[in-house]
Amino acid sequence: MEKLINDHTHGMMMHNSSDGGMTMMNHRKMMMHMTFFWGSNTQILFSGWPGTRTGMYVLALIAVFMLAFMVEGISHSRLTKSGSIHHVTAGLVQTLLHALRVGLAYLVMLAIMSFNGGVFLAAVAGHSLGFFLFGSRVFNKNPTTAPAAKTSDLTPMSC
Repeated sequence: MEKLINDHTHGMMMHNSSDGGMTMMNHRKMMMHMTFFWGSNTQILFSGWPGTRTGMYVLALIAVFMLAFMVEGISHSRLTKSGSIHHVTAGLVQTLLHALRVGLAYLVMLAIMSFNGGVFLAAVAGHSLGFFLFGSRVFNKNPTTAPAAKTSDLTPMSC
């Protein structure tokens, strides 16, 4: 059961897929899931990647995990120490770190938009482990740090 949605979809058609979710197809018959699904036959970030091979899918999951892990590592980095670096240089370092963090976070978001359950779990696991190692109190060498003390170069991410 297919129907043309409207002029704003640029020729895309919606139909119910065999797994009960909605998919969108354009004039080239590429499918894009609109609900979460499980399976290694998916497309993440780039056309044709990871393809139909399970090994490439596992590599894609590792890549998404590492991207999310790096977002947390950068979010809690402490590269500029107060007083030891010129304020203009510190500002440039902060700006570069912010740009890198936002770029990586957007890549993770785009990967999650593949609506693949494994990709979603890899992203959540990467963020969780990254926060555990870099942001939690587990590995804090100075547990008596005042709450108002600066713990990273960047401000917390917000939606």
